[in-house]
Amino acid sequence: MEEQAPNYHSEFLRSPHHAALGILTLGVGFLSANLLGLIVGGTLYALGWIYLPDLPFFRGWVDRRGEAVKRAAELQRVADFVRRRDALLDSLTSSRRERYARLAAVCRDIETASADNLLASPDPTTDPRLRKLDELMWTFLRLLGIEESLEKFLESERQEDLPSVVKEAEAEAKRLSAELDSLKSSGNGAALETKQRYLGSRLERLEVLRKRQQRLDQAQENLALVVSEQERLDQQIKLIRADAVATKNAEALTARIDATVEHLDQTNKWLSELDEFKDLVADMPATEMRVGYAASAPPVLPEPARAARPTVRQR
Repeated sequence: MEEQAPNYHSEFLRSPHHAALGILTLGVGFLSANLLGLIVGGTLYALGWIYLPDLPFFRGWVDRRGEAVKRAAELQRVADFVRRRDALLDSLTSSRRERYARLAAVCRDIETASADNLLASPDPTTDPRLRKLDELMWTFLRLLGIEESLEKFLESERQEDLPSVVKEAEAEAKRLSAELDSLKSSGNGAALETKQRYLGSRLERLEVLRKRQQRLDQAQENLALVVSEQERLDQQIKLIRADAVATKNAEALTARIDATVEHLDQTNKWLSELDEFKDLVADMPATEMRVGYAASAPPVLPEPARAARPTVRQR
């Protein structure tokens, strides 16, 4: 359901400002200290109640005040998001922060190349095309965060050699089942009861190990997909840069950005289904303002290696 836009004019009628207006107009009468003054004050108050909300200057003042309140709320949402984004970026390894910084540099190239396009918004802080770059970079950052979490999980599980542990547990359960069948035929009731309890405990352990193995397999598949999505997104943003630099067609550039964002729908849907990464997959704030993508303290990227100049041998 769509949110109903606030009626700042009706809100004003219920606000302390309107009450102050009544006090001010009635105060004229009290200050005059006569009946005529009271009548004039009451008349002014009634006229203010009836006509003031419809006056253009008054409506403009109320609208400007409402827009200021709305903008302040949007600025607060953006500030909260930026703090959360920077915290996620700071938690990554240095190599992943560098990968993010490199792709952010590509986005800056896109902004520079598209700055003169006629279809761009006159205010870069609300340009919808540039805001989509923010969205692409936010998705890339979430993928980096999930990749790091998955790799930490896999590293801890690999130290135990879980597949070998599962195989040993399965062999043990098979052996214990055979021993239990032998006890049943011998008629040793006390030993049979103890063996059944022991077998039940080992079977429960085996079930837990199998669930861990399933999580391990799923994490490996998720990691492969995360890395693939990172590479795809990296190449798509670089393709946008190529279009922005090679052509000065604003409509073509906008279409390229829209197509790239559209391709992310499935990625974002998949990310939202990862319950264990809820803190990493939150959406951007619902605002027309840009949230940006640059880190507050970006890492220093190494200079690209320069090819050595060939030396000319003197004859």
